[in-house]
Amino acid sequence: MSERTEVNDPNRPNELHDIRVMVVDDHPMWRDAVARDLAAAGFDVVATAGDGPEAVRRAHAVTPDVLVLDLNLPGMPGVQVCKELVGANPALRVLVLSASGEHADVLEAVKSGATGYLMKSAGAQELIDAVRRTAAGDPVFTPGLAGLVLGEYRRLATDPLPAASDEPKAPQLTDRETEVLRLVAKGLSYKQIAERLVISHRTVQNHVQNTLGKLQLHNRVELVRYAIERGLDDA
Repeated sequence: MSERTEVNDPNRPNELHDIRVMVVDDHPMWRDAVARDLAAAGFDVVATAGDGPEAVRRAHAVTPDVLVLDLNLPGMPGVQVCKELVGANPALRVLVLSASGEHADVLEAVKSGATGYLMKSAGAQELIDAVRRTAAGDPVFTPGLAGLVLGEYRRLATDPLPAASDEPKAPQLTDRETEVLRLVAKGLSYKQIAERLVISHRTVQNHVQNTLGKLQLHNRVELVRYAIERGLDDA
């Protein structure tokens, strides 16, 4: 981390111990420092890994809630690790922690299923907050990257998916599911949606998971694209 800060606050209630985190990075000193900071903050750090294949094997074994993932990994690129693990477990949240701020890397990570993208220049407290928010399902991006990702959602929506000749009728969403989907497409976090609709954060998550299942989508990227294609972000 770029700044070493004291992350253990004995006066703060520890709501993080139930969040299972795995850290993947090929640099041992960096990997150990990140794992140590997160453990000191109260997260349950269940595993670490130093290459792509090892990350996939260990993640399947320990089933973390949040994967803190570097992109540049030996054996298998981080984006492929993300794609495989999120494909097998859509409930997994992936926070990319990378030295690269290249737009292509950010967009590729999000398309592979990452929930957020944080630069390695972030401080320890910023990382801790990012992991907590990622576990809650909120999109977390280094300042300046969130607008890039939303712009890509909109660009993708201008290129509709090819229609199959035997495409089934679109599934029916409830009014509440549609309302949540509209707010997701506008870029609101789950916490903001819960406050807007005066419902619990867990209820928002349940609506999103139900909607993903009904629409046979796999992650937030596909969900936002679906909503924008149908003009829900302008409603």
